[in-house]
Amino acid sequence: MQRRAFLQTLAAAGAAASSTAAASPLPIRLGFDTYSLRAFQWKGVELIDYAVAQGLDTIQFSSLDDFASLEPAYLKQVKDHAQRSGIAIDGGTGCICAVSKSWTEKLGTPELQITKGLEAAHHVGATSMRCYMGSSDDRQSPDQLERCMDATIQVFRKMRTRAQDLNVKIAIENHAGDMTARETLTVIEQAGKEFVASCLDTGNPMWVMENPLTTMEVLGPHVVTTHVRDSAVFETPTGAAAQWVALGDGVVDLPRVVALHRELCPQASLQLEIITGRPPRQLPYFQQEYWRNFAHMPAQDFARFVALAKSGHPFLGTMVIMDAPGEKNAVFTAALKEQQRVDLERSFQYAKRVLGVGARPRA
Repeated sequence: MQRRAFLQTLAAAGAAASSTAAASPLPIRLGFDTYSLRAFQWKGVELIDYAVAQGLDTIQFSSLDDFASLEPAYLKQVKDHAQRSGIAIDGGTGCICAVSKSWTEKLGTPELQITKGLEAAHHVGATSMRCYMGSSDDRQSPDQLERCMDATIQVFRKMRTRAQDLNVKIAIENHAGDMTARETLTVIEQAGKEFVASCLDTGNPMWVMENPLTTMEVLGPHVVTTHVRDSAVFETPTGAAAQWVALGDGVVDLPRVVALHRELCPQASLQLEIITGRPPRQLPYFQQEYWRNFAHMPAQDFARFVALAKSGHPFLGTMVIMDAPGEKNAVFTAALKEQQRVDLERSFQYAKRVLGVGARPRA
């Protein structure tokens, strides 16, 4: 009888342990996109050391300019330093669409730009490379967006072999109002989802009248890296306006964003890209001409965004606005720089304490 009771107790303890493990999902790795601290002009190792000091798990080098050199020997030093520091790296580059108004000839060719990005990502140990197609300027004519999407699909297809040989996925960002989530998904699927994925941004959906929850639901299964920030969204006489803010200062349902992240892309890093200092962006959807840029917007997606705007309010805190007119003196520039750091670091704290994100033990 004693042996039977012991075995029953052991089985019960094992079941309880399994239940606890099931109730405690693997933590989401927390990091940041280097654009968040662009005014500091740090490179490679400096940025990794900052991530360590902030108790982070990962970092996204979203631009090749974040490295002091693209020489393999230097990039190996960055990789080795990150590994010693316990920091995982996501790679990145910029515009890869020669048809986009964001493209500049100094980049060479899209194929060259993607090749540089893939190789740099590989050398630093990353398995994803963020890039983007264009911006809201590419929605200003009826066929410009379609041309950009077609060109992006074609150049990605050309890069399939190189990406797969290097074991680096091309992660296209829904960037600066260039594409909705459904349009981004079209590019991913038509190019080849076995090597093209999503760098999901939660701030840029505002520029295409999209609730970030819609973005997560549509792109979530394809996400390999992210840009996460909050937004203040509110109604105006002509429609709505949206302003990017630090985590917790806006109206985005961040707990639900994190829940969807756990469900749909738990392996992806949650990289904060905090961009403050910009005025609200106007979204005049009551004006008929505005809709020429969104002829294929699904009604349910727009309705969900309108509901978000109705629930929101303007940001009532303090903020230094970088787009303010006039010459910017040294004091003003220093304030903008410090604002980048402060807003990023308080967003780290919000992510850890309120959203429960991060793999490193909390102090």
